[in-house]
Amino acid sequence: MKKLFNKKLVVLVSLVALVGIVAVGCGGNQQSQGDYVQVKGSDTMVNMVQVLSEKYMGEKEDASISVTGGGSGTGIAALINDKVDIANASRIMKDEEIQQAKDNGVEPKRFVIGMDGLAVVVNGENSIKDLTVEEIGKIFRGDITNWKEIGGPDKEISLYGRQSNSGTFVYFKDNVLESDYSADMKRMNGNAQIVEAIKEDKAGIGYVGIGYVVKDGEVIDGLNVLNVAKDADAKAASPLKPENVKTGAYPLARPLNQYTNGKPTGAILDFIKYELSEEGQKIAVEEGFYPVSPEFKKINQKNLTD
Repeated sequence: MKKLFNKKLVVLVSLVALVGIVAVGCGGNQQSQGDYVQVKGSDTMVNMVQVLSEKYMGEKEDASISVTGGGSGTGIAALINDKVDIANASRIMKDEEIQQAKDNGVEPKRFVIGMDGLAVVVNGENSIKDLTVEEIGKIFRGDITNWKEIGGPDKEISLYGRQSNSGTFVYFKDNVLESDYSADMKRMNGNAQIVEAIKEDKAGIGYVGIGYVVKDGEVIDGLNVLNVAKDADAKAASPLKPENVKTGAYPLARPLNQYTNGKPTGAILDFIKYELSEEGQKIAVEEGFYPVSPEFKKINQKNLTD
């Protein structure tokens, strides 16, 4: 019995090693992966794309899709090094990143699979309802440190944000702060962590993808989603209304991007087309986000055909 067990163990180890070799061989190059697709990147997008992939695989028996997070920067870095088929990014690739990719023989192609009204959230007991982009920037830069300075309670403001590999971190810094974050901001690993922290902290404020604050069409208990105005002369708009995101009335509306190495083919192309289909866009809405706007539909069509 002992000799028989050892033989079985050797066979098992050999099979595991073989599987490992095959898995390594599947990495990176989109032209050689068959029906296996690797997707990596944005934490904002990861839940939505996981649901999309599950629905897609349910319809395509031979399809195999792996979706992981880690932040937009992680996905973009993997694309630059040709280690992933699709990079999820809640921000646009920087010029230097595109150049790095090209230097590595990678030609980034951009697709927008949904729209996000990046939500600024406070605790549900906070009386603040509306802020301007400038006021939010001052808060996260540390220029405004107490809620009473903007008509709220006499409480020192607690800041919650993302880490630097996050596309949302970069987008918010570039479009709201236009400067560096306060050193007092707590840097969280993901949207869900920010949501939970704000629910517990009556003085807290943070920013998260809209899909993380809405469940079954309702704002999660314990949160207040702020209306945001472009400036002091503009009317504050809510990201909870799809038309505000579509028209740009909500100033923190942004596209949710995917990048591939060159024009996608095979299973990669088929999956992206599914995401952009009527069914795929319906899933994006069910996950709390919004359909692709007409402006970005043109970009998608161009990059699917050129």
